[in-house]
Amino acid sequence: MLSIAWAMGQPPQGGQAGAPDIFMSFLPLMVIFIIFYFLMIRPQQNKAKAHREMLSAIKKGDKVITTGGIYGVVESVDENTVTLKISENVKVKFGKPFITTLRGSHDGD
Repeated sequence: MLSIAWAMGQPPQGGQAGAPDIFMSFLPLMVIFIIFYFLMIRPQQNKAKAHREMLSAIKKGDKVITTGGIYGVVESVDENTVTLKISENVKVKFGKPFITTLRGSHDGD
């Protein structure tokens, strides 16, 4: 019995002895969260912000591409919709979030 009592050792002195152990056990989780934030969450937020800014700047005459891969020229812009001219006498109305890219003037029609 005496050898078991010696193996257990002395209890920690004071109430603050367990606090560093708790912090050190959560430290790897905090480091992983910080890495995920800078490698995944923050770039995605920046990309979403750039997309919102692009959508707010769309105007008549801009050449765009939709999420479905349709190339068109903006005919009119409303608050939530965009009307695209995709061919002669063919106009299609899309929701603004479905516009993915503004094409430059150097891109072919």
